[in-house]
Amino acid sequence: MEYLAIGVAAGLLAGLFGIGGGVVIVPALILVARMKPETATGTSLAALLLPVGALGAWQYYRSGFLDARAAAWIALGILVGAWLGAHLALRLPARDLQRAFAVFLIFVAGHLWFTAR
Repeated sequence: MEYLAIGVAAGLLAGLFGIGGGVVIVPALILVARMKPETATGTSLAALLLPVGALGAWQYYRSGFLDARAAAWIALGILVGAWLGAHLALRLPARDLQRAFAVFLIFVAGHLWFTAR
């Protein structure tokens, strides 16, 4: 049931803010399900393989807020980037990977906080 709750929270936040995998699912799997960072990352990627964003994207498309060309290029970049990132992550010690992720989240939070209008 905890996995379903994580999925619902990630879906809700994905629909609201366009986030989910790295920002919601991975930390939740580490904190709630007590997964190792590598397992949490792999599990998150596997969950996102299905067209989980399709219904949310459809709603934005219907409202005129979806750039399909940009989305296609981003998807191609994700395909290559996820492969490269997984290759690198599996070579790093778990502790270093978790700390790098924490630094990334702090950077993103700081950027959003200080650039809010």
